[in-house]
Amino acid sequence: MRSQVVVYSKDNCPYCVQAKNLLERMKVNYEEKKIGVNCTREELLEAIPNARTVPQIVINSHVVGGYEQLVEYVENTGFNGTGESL
Repeated sequence: MRSQVVVYSKDNCPYCVQAKNLLERMKVNYEEKKIGVNCTREELLEAIPNARTVPQIVINSHVVGGYEQLVEYVENTGFNGTGESL
């Protein structure tokens, strides 16, 4: 079972680029919801009420947080995008 990954991002956000690059290097498919393009700020806050920054990464309905939290999540859980640990 493939993991469902959603990345809330915006233009000109270096941490958003880093998060997407990490997922791409890991060959993890993700859905990008870009604020102001295919998602509103209100939709982000509806999905993640405590969001104050982007990116916001959600994996299988679990709010991971931003880029640094994504790195920690990958290191601590062995996440590889397949739904199984490494």
